[in-house]
Amino acid sequence: MSSVAFIYDPIFLEHDTGLSHPENANRLRSILRAIEPLREKLLFLEPKPVPLDLVMQVHPSYHVEFIEEKSLSGEAIDSDTQVSSESYEAALMAVGAGKEAIDKIVSQEIRSAFCAVRPPGHHATTTQAMGFCLFNNIAITARYAQSMGYEKVMIIDFDVHHGNGTQEIFYDDSSVFYFSTHEYPAYPGTGSIDECGSGEGEGFTHNFPMRSYSTDDDILPIYEEDLLDDVESFQPDIILVSAGYDLHAADPLAQLQVSTEGIKKIVESIMHCSNVPKVFMLEGGYNLNALGESVFETIDAMISS
Repeated sequence: MSSVAFIYDPIFLEHDTGLSHPENANRLRSILRAIEPLREKLLFLEPKPVPLDLVMQVHPSYHVEFIEEKSLSGEAIDSDTQVSSESYEAALMAVGAGKEAIDKIVSQEIRSAFCAVRPPGHHATTTQAMGFCLFNNIAITARYAQSMGYEKVMIIDFDVHHGNGTQEIFYDDSSVFYFSTHEYPAYPGTGSIDECGSGEGEGFTHNFPMRSYSTDDDILPIYEEDLLDDVESFQPDIILVSAGYDLHAADPLAQLQVSTEGIKKIVESIMHCSNVPKVFMLEGGYNLNALGESVFETIDAMISS
């Protein structure tokens, strides 16, 4: 049996944002096609419906109810964040993918997982859906991992857009270390180097804002050197990764110039930085060819590690 799981459910295709929206179902279709040559090396899993009390470890009940109501009405949350009748169920199942990954790691059936989910999550704050995101999938997964005994959680976010929601949720929490590289200034406007946590969480947020048109040569030293330093200092029990592929040079929504090979090297650095379990959660990435290629290289690196 493979030590790497690929977690996916067809409900993710039913979150209908409209085909003109960059975050549409064709993203997952491109990934499924791209990883076909790796099928025999992966354990394919489907998530289970997630209990609402798990979601409410991060989001208050009124936020959950708001997402359900918007989904039922099909009314957009904002100009970026579209929903349809199946969006609420898809969002809960996206959270469920993280739970499934943790459960299978705890039972020692797998060592790492790639969760091919949508809607994405890292922009969702405690109380605000935004930036295509409804629930903060990776934050909820972090809280569930802690409930299962992984007390110190490191979240690595290489999406080109800063994960403002994830940062906000854990900003004063010393048990979760948030490490992010991102284009700055760019949407959502957060993620300056001065944002490093507050109170007990001071020093447990580490942002690496990058100029537009930064390349492999600019980003790789961060993952080959700074990440190792932070992992050595924090000593996480598990690593969760917000895997956003819009840092790719071909992506239409941002201006970093990272190559497919550069993304593979980032993933290799993450896989080798610590021997703890790792869960990758899909975030952005809007050029379909680049997205498929990048996820293939990600999973291939996971299998090879």
